Amino acid sequence: MRILPAGDRALLVELDDLDEVLGYYAALTADAPADVVDIVPAARTVLVTTTGDLATLSRALHDVTPTRDSRTTGDLVDIPVIYDGADLGDVADLLGCSQDDVIARHTADEWTVAFCGFAPGFGYLTSTGSWDIPRRSSPRTKVPTGAVALAGEFSGVYPRESPGGWQLIGRTTAKIFDQERDPAALFHPGRRVRFVDAGRG
Repeated sequence: MRILPAGDRALLVELDDLDEVLGYYAALTADAPADVVDIVPAARTVLVTTTGDLATLSRALHDVTPTRDSRTTGDLVDIPVIYDGADLGDVADLLGCSQDDVIARHTADEWTVAFCGFAPGFGYLTSTGSWDIPRRSSPRTKVPTGAVALAGEFSGVYPRESPGGWQLIGRTTAKIFDQERDPAALFHPGRRVRFVDAGRG
């Protein structure tokens, strides 16, 4: 673990891998040091912003012990999915299985929001399953709102129409980002997500 300055009000904690980030984030949010105002996880880092002294914060961050089994501690939300994505067949071919097998695997896994980015409300979800899906060689200029997708080790749901290069396997009517809701984003780091098969369209 390395702790680096990030301006005059934040420190960046560098960790070995995503599992360590999940455990560190869970432990830190459960018992945040005094004066911490924001904690933002990413794929290999956690950014911690404070109104207090950076040296004091650095000592506190060094003392954090990552939580074990952090993937099972967050609150759970179900996301109904119609599995009729344009790339479902390609994903099945990549995995050497049937489309029904892809759906069964995707719904059997329990996913955890590791971090958020790309667009407001977009969560990068990981599971304990084995996923390694390449991005599309040619990204789409428009991916519809609610598209459920895979890329690398991650699954995600597009919160609004946008360009994107992930493999589309389905769609959901769940509102992933709603400015009229508090909080606006349905996904937040640590939240567990279960995809539920809602048919084939």
